[in-house]
Amino acid sequence: MGTSLIIGIAASSLLFVISWAWARKNRFYSLVDALWAFGIGGISVLWLGLGAGDVSKRAAFAILISIWSIRLGSHLHRRLQRSFPKEDPRYTKLLDHWKDREVKMFFWFFQLQSLSVILLALPFLLVSQDVSRWSLWESIGLAVALIGISGEALADRQMSHFKSHHDDPKAVCREGLWRYSRHPNYFFEFIIWVGIYFCTCGSHYGWVTFYAPSIILFLLLRVTGIPPTEAASLARKGDAYREYQRTTSAFIPLPPKNHLPI
Repeated sequence: MGTSLIIGIAASSLLFVISWAWARKNRFYSLVDALWAFGIGGISVLWLGLGAGDVSKRAAFAILISIWSIRLGSHLHRRLQRSFPKEDPRYTKLLDHWKDREVKMFFWFFQLQSLSVILLALPFLLVSQDVSRWSLWESIGLAVALIGISGEALADRQMSHFKSHHDDPKAVCREGLWRYSRHPNYFFEFIIWVGIYFCTCGSHYGWVTFYAPSIILFLLLRVTGIPPTEAASLARKGDAYREYQRTTSAFIPLPPKNHLPI
């Protein structure tokens, strides 16, 4: 397992160095979002392929993380293509904050993303070495993760459909899952990682991977998820989004409060 870990760390670091060099040349650091999703999938599949554990587990989890990685990474890549070369507002703020030293700071920022890729792929390294037979934990984990992937894909599709049919920049999506949560895509992303945690619980020391969904939840609720998304939506939509905040759960899908048109 030690050799696989070293190979994974080196591959992830190199991937993000190359991507940082491209981002520096093209002044487009937002690409790190899609790279993060593709990176987790790629390193996980690499470890599962190198492992000596149960073949059925390694194959099933390689398919699972590939589905997650390709779907989310492709979704983010399409969004970045539409906005290129305009940076995401989060990275515009970082560029302003790191003015005159952004090249060096983004290098370390990309390496921090590389580290997060390794941390979130580690559950699959454990699975890759697990020789025990398939158990109830793996079945539960796969079911939960697939529910999460399906829910996230549905939320993204509903939002894309809404944007394609509404030209008003102040229009607020209340269609489908977005009627019950302001961020259903984030909620189901968390569910995916809860499922991944359950998948590892059948492995030796798998319980320690509880940190993975915890990291995801922290990022979604406090760092790169809800806070900057809400701030950008308020800036664009104003009172319409404030009303949406008043009537709609931020994260967990819940019945909406009475909606008062404005």
